This record gives sequence, C-alpha cells and structure tokens, in this order.
Amino acid sequence: MPTAKRSLPAKLRPLLTLAGLIALFYLTAFSWVATAPQPLLRVATNVWPGYETLYLARSLGLFGSAPIRLVEMTSASQVSHALQNGAVEAAALTLDEAIAAMQQDGVDLRVVLVLDSSEGADTLLARDGIDTVAGLRGKRIGVENTATGAVLLDAALQSAGLDIGQVSIAPMTVNDHLAAWQQGGIDAVVTFEPFRSRILAAGARELFSSRQIPGRILDVLVVRADVLAAHREALRSLVAAHFAALAYFSANPSDAAQRMAPRLGVAADRVLPLFEGLKLPDRSANREWLAGAEPELTRVAAELVQLMLQHRLIVNPVATANIVAAEFVAEPQR
Repeated sequence: MPTAKRSLPAKLRPLLTLAGLIALFYLTAFSWVATAPQPLLRVATNVWPGYETLYLARSLGLFGSAPIRLVEMTSASQVSHALQNGAVEAAALTLDEAIAAMQQDGVDLRVVLVLDSSEGADTLLARDGIDTVAGLRGKRIGVENTATGAVLLDAALQSAGLDIGQVSIAPMTVNDHLAAWQQGGIDAVVTFEPFRSRILAAGARELFSSRQIPGRILDVLVVRADVLAAHREALRSLVAAHFAALAYFSANPSDAAQRMAPRLGVAADRVLPLFEGLKLPDRSANREWLAGAEPELTRVAAELVQLMLQHRLIVNPVATANIVAAEFVAEPQR
C-alpha cells in the first residue's frame, strides 16, 4: 500500500511562507550588516619627522585592508581647518594645535596616540656673537604665534631671568624662518626641524632647546569625538600599524630612511639626524602618557591651556579632563 505523504493543513501554508520570508529577510539583513564595509578614516598631516611613521606604515603595507587614507597637507593650519570642518576624521597635530582647534570651533577631540615628544627638535637659535640667552635682551626674535613657540621661548627667557617685554618679538610662520634669517631681519629664532638644521648650517648657534624641558612639547594623533565610535576598528589598525612601523624603523633604519626621504625633502642620509631631537614613545610609553585614573597627558594639557590663555592664543578655557582615549594603546588581545 502506498505510503501517504505528510502535508500541512492548507490554512497553515501561508503562515509558513510568511515565516520563511521573515526569516530570510533577517538572515539577509544580518549578513549585510556583518559584511558591510567600515567607513573610511581620513587622517590629515603636514610634513614633520614625528608623523613619518604613519607614512612608513603605509609604504610597508601595514594598514592591510583597513579603510585608512592619509591626507597630506602643506601646513598645520590646513590640517586644523580640515579637522574642524569635518573634511577629515583624524589628524596629527601638536597638543597646543589640538587645544586651539577645540577652542575655535568647539570641536570635541580625543587624543588616541602620542606620536613624539620633542627633546631637542624645537630650538632657540641666535646669530654668532650672541653667546647666551641673556644676550638676547633688546634683540629681535622670530617665532610662530603658537603655544609651542611660547612654551620654548618662555622657558628659555626664564632660564636667563628675562621676561617677554625685554625682547622684540617678530611673529612669523615656520616657512619664513630661513628667509628672515638669511635676509638679516631677525637676531634669533624659535624654530624646529627641518628648518633648525638649515639655519644651523647658515651659521646660527643653539642657545636653548626642548631637550631642557622634556615632555612639554608633544605631537599627538587626535580624532573627532563625534565619529570615534564609527571608526574604532580603523583606529585600532592605524595605531597598531604605527607601532609596527616604529619597530621596523628601529630594526631597519637605512631602508626606513630611504622610504621617508622624499616626503621630508632631504637626502636619505639626512633623515636620521632629523629624529635626533625626538623621542618616539612605544606602546608601553604611550600607556604611561594616556592610561590611568589621572593621565599624564591630561595634566600637561591643562597646564598648556593656562599658558595659551596667558599669551592670548585662546580666548576661553578649554576643558581637557576627557581629552584622552586610551583604549587604542592598550595591549592588543591575543
């Protein structure tokens, strides 16, 4: 006798079809979410030795498939403007530039990485015949109108018992430092690499440098707080690639210098000297800066805000209590 086929009652068949369609919809939607591409993380920088590990990482293919694009700009002011207007999500800036960006347009930023600490790269140079900082009394000093310049100049003048009113300040961008020096328009200049080396080669002598105030001048990687969550995975990849490039630089300095030279605009054999005045903190050192209940960088940022207010580089106080996002420098999970 033939076996009867099992079948659902006719009235249940539409329900089964509907349930199947709903299940298929959710399965398809979940699959799309799981495989949807991450948004592009755009990172702006200008040319500075301390930022080159990011480009070295790109050159070595360390970003992998992470959606990261480095955006090269000609000045820090362009970088800040791009960050403020949302043209990029992240940027490499000095800590004071980051604070200024937070003040000007109210953009909320988070520091996710300390790229370098200046320990000699920022310097006060003077003409031959001016042997000490005290000899700058009444002299004309070229300096950028930034907190970095103010930090160094203040510390130098204090070391000689001078105050700002006892010298003549000539505000100028770093791109004008060498020309002003060559034209004789200034007696001294607060500058940094690569212009430091060029002005020294033109006959200047160093009177004071950031080596004498370690940990006061920092370059950091910042991200807009309003997009941090959307770019969390790309930021992890970027920070990991930076540390990997840093290790490569240490182990293979000659090849790294060859890769860095074109962007820095110097011969390969001149690349390594540009880093002599910089300390490039590894992951462990970054945790010392950024992690903990009271991060060291938060303290430095608060002091910098007070200095910037004093020099009228910002108009109103900037809240820095939450400026740090330390999760990206934590040890990666195995």
